[in-house]
Amino acid sequence: AISAAPRVWAQAAAPAAPAGPFSLPKRAYEANALEPHIDAATMDIHYNRHHAAYVTALNNAAKDNGVIAKASVAELIADLGQVPESIRTLVRNNGGGHANHSMFWEIMAPGAGGAPTGEVAEAITRDLGGFDKFKADFEAAGLRVFGSGWVFVTVDKAGKLALLGKPNQDSPIMDKQMVLLGNDVWEHAYYLKYQNRRADYLKGWWNVVDWKKVNERYAAAKAGKLAI
Repeated sequence: AISAAPRVWAQAAAPAAPAGPFSLPKRAYEANALEPHIDAATMDIHYNRHHAAYVTALNNAAKDNGVIAKASVAELIADLGQVPESIRTLVRNNGGGHANHSMFWEIMAPGAGGAPTGEVAEAITRDLGGFDKFKADFEAAGLRVFGSGWVFVTVDKAGKLALLGKPNQDSPIMDKQMVLLGNDVWEHAYYLKYQNRRADYLKGWWNVVDWKKVNERYAAAKAGKLAI
């Protein structure tokens, strides 16, 4: 007989301190803090394995390339033409992954969610048709990403918002755009809990969006100080 006991996921080992200029950003919450919307096993593997792998790949590339060693991840992916062609795809994929995930951990928090507040709420109403329409359009954009990718809200120095999807680990930064927020729709972001139900994941994600932090990013963008 097949056991009905729940599967227990072993916690991923914490990554060793990286030998290089890039490092995992410290999360402000534990792996289980966003449950039930994002489960601890997914959060642990996502951070300690997937994101850590992007950082390790960048640091390995930096050992033999001064351009990578001296630039921030935002500077690298904003001007991929400066990166030697032999490692440009590596930097695009792993630099984009590092920047995207660093933003991702930052804009989520336990006990968050609800409706946006402050200037961000006003901008969503002005540029994206109000929160309900924005949520529906954002979720639809996330579902339209074929395979792996992200759905983003970009912001310019005037505070204007726009919505777009990107494949793989591409970032709007590569197009000289600033990222206000974004959601990861790679399967590794949701499959342990939601399986193939990406729509349910996208709906549940609103419960962990930290609008206070998003407002901080909005202010930084208008001041020209938003890096990732």
